[in-house]
Amino acid sequence: MGEIRSGWEGRFFEDFRAGDIYRCRYGRTVTEADNIQFTLLTNNTNQIHFNRDYGERSEFGSTLVNSVLTLAIVTGMGVADVSEHGFALGWDKIELPNPVLPGDTLYSETEVLQTRESRSRATQGVVEIETRGYNQRGELVIRFQRSVMVYKRAHAPGLDIFPEPLS
Repeated sequence: MGEIRSGWEGRFFEDFRAGDIYRCRYGRTVTEADNIQFTLLTNNTNQIHFNRDYGERSEFGSTLVNSVLTLAIVTGMGVADVSEHGFALGWDKIELPNPVLPGDTLYSETEVLQTRESRSRATQGVVEIETRGYNQRGELVIRFQRSVMVYKRAHAPGLDIFPEPLS
């Protein structure tokens, strides 16, 4: 058997530097089905999200992707780079300057604004970030700030979790 090598392990608190920008390595196309399922799952009854006839009569000429779905997708796109070893403390300053339409492909980048040691957890630190999401035309569709509590490398749980294969 060859040598076992670990894959990407994500960033730890000490890996972050103010001013660093991480671009997600893939895009995510939001389908009409994604939008309808999320909208109905969250009991959002605004017809602009699931009634094509209604959407076509609107100023947008189309249904719109639920803004909370846009937030969820763009947040998720940054997990591998930012919060693989942490958890969210909060979101702030959420802006939606342009609509997302079904069929749009989202791209994201996250900028580190600042880092600081946690006052309550010696094994972790707080990373303040701004995430920006763009559509396939490069138009900014969402921007938000987030605070993430991130483990320090020496204290991250579960880095070696993998079941021992049975012969």
